[in-house]
Amino acid sequence: MNKIAATLVIKNAGQLITLETPGKIGPQGGKVMSELGIIKRGAVAFASSRVVAVCETAKLLKTVAITRRTKVIDAERRLVTPGLVDCHAHPVFAGNRAHEFEMRLEGKSYLEIARAGGGIKSTVAATRKASTNKLYGNGRRVLDEMLRWGVTTVEGKSGYGLTVKDELKMLRVLRQLGRDHDVDVIPTFLGAHEIPEEYKNNAEKYVGLVCGEMIPAVVAEGLADFCDVFCEKGIFTSKQTRVILQTAQAFGMKLKLHADQFTSTGGAELAAEFGAVSADHLDCVNSEGIHLMKKAGVIPVVLPGSVFWLNMKNKAPARKMIDEGLPVAIGTDLNPGSSPIHSMPIAMSLACLEFKMTPAEVLTAATLNSAHAIDWGDRVGSLSPGKKADAVIWDAEDYREIPYWFGKNLAFRVFKDGHEVQF
Repeated sequence: MNKIAATLVIKNAGQLITLETPGKIGPQGGKVMSELGIIKRGAVAFASSRVVAVCETAKLLKTVAITRRTKVIDAERRLVTPGLVDCHAHPVFAGNRAHEFEMRLEGKSYLEIARAGGGIKSTVAATRKASTNKLYGNGRRVLDEMLRWGVTTVEGKSGYGLTVKDELKMLRVLRQLGRDHDVDVIPTFLGAHEIPEEYKNNAEKYVGLVCGEMIPAVVAEGLADFCDVFCEKGIFTSKQTRVILQTAQAFGMKLKLHADQFTSTGGAELAAEFGAVSADHLDCVNSEGIHLMKKAGVIPVVLPGSVFWLNMKNKAPARKMIDEGLPVAIGTDLNPGSSPIHSMPIAMSLACLEFKMTPAEVLTAATLNSAHAIDWGDRVGSLSPGKKADAVIWDAEDYREIPYWFGKNLAFRVFKDGHEVQF
């Protein structure tokens, strides 16, 4: 029998979490979210940038060709998982909003701060002033920190430019970071993140700018995989959102949606109607929206960081969605205002605490389902032959320790595209 050539082998994992079980295809909901494909005393082999074998250590060592050039790493009974996938983040921005944090502690709501000129508009002003090099440097530091916490793939949104020039500037930075950094970056165009100050009395004109100039320019340069819209009371109405989604779809863009975060605006229903890949936030989603998302195959992305940070009373009904069979995914929603959280493990802990998800469910939500929420489910999210060789060795014996040790970084060694990342 010809043995499989391997460039790197991780052996003797106490628990090897593959996220792969017989018959498991696509994103997973319901009880299947708890089926992690655990292999005790497991091993995984990489050939260059791809996974080539996953099984018990004794069996793998008999089926894989190990040469002098093969790097063999003994996990010493530690936990090994796929690299984490953050499917909703805003990693490129300038400035911070620490003063708004203090304002909220004094009793101001997120929406009150936004109406007073804070919120997204504050970051927009800082980002417009920032140079490309400044944004690139800031974004690189963000990705460095995410990688230290075991994240190997990130969706990155624009949305802090809100002019043609500045949205393109952000997306070019995101594309360049994706080329240069170990972390894979999937760019999303979010020109419809907020109505900028100069258009506050003429939102329709801004919608026209998004549809008539921004989307064509983004597509012409191939700068984004997705188009996203913040459909919310006081931001973009359902009617305006529909126009933007129709335009993006006509230009061949895949769709995402900020849906039903503060109020029930029909965002989930719109996501279902347009066949969006995901609908995100969903803290005020109704039963009809859940039903339609399931029917349309839309992946619900919950963002516990923003729920926690804003001390929101309404929380996405993740438990209900899972029980009804929807494949829930998790993101950090990293941004300088409503979720200044770089860590997916912290987001996983918060998903357990805020949404009553189990440790097994949050691990599926942060890997396999999150990968499908950015349409990368065929590339990352599980340790499956043929997928990218992205993995994490955790300084833990059991997968439940990742969300249990709140705020502790257990990522011991991180591997991206078949090589170990050096910090």
